[in-house]
Amino acid sequence: MGQRPWSRRDGGKVTHSRVHAYYREQHADEPSVVRTPQDVDVLIDALATGPEFANLAVLHSAGRESLPSGFPDHEFMVGADGERQVGVLSFMDEKNYVSLGSSGSNGSTVVYHVAGNPTEFPATAEVPLALVRQATKEFLSSGGRRPMCVQWQEPEVW
Repeated sequence: MGQRPWSRRDGGKVTHSRVHAYYREQHADEPSVVRTPQDVDVLIDALATGPEFANLAVLHSAGRESLPSGFPDHEFMVGADGERQVGVLSFMDEKNYVSLGSSGSNGSTVVYHVAGNPTEFPATAEVPLALVRQATKEFLSSGGRRPMCVQWQEPEVW
């Protein structure tokens, strides 16, 4: 049996890329699990077509080490606005990054919500929804690295 593209081999054991996603209240106790590119599409569709106040997900890759505290050493946020076919991305580890798109939105910030909790992004962080999908699939397949298919900016205040 061959290795799937979302699997990798570490120290003689095969581990499958797995991402835990939090975007609805019920995910506080049990996160949604994303394992395949098809799962990414389901996640992005849920964000794009679901409730307005649940259009942003926080993702952690099981392919990365945890901090001594047990918390993930990174955070990847994915937002989707299905009506406008745009979204936002952020990646945090040693530094904070947000996606860099055009400033097509009116205003200096846009707001996306994780389980009803608002998060502001610079308006320039919005990118096409197709790029949000591509970046999330890259995050999954890379074992939790910052996607390279996206241009990034370090926000002034965030």
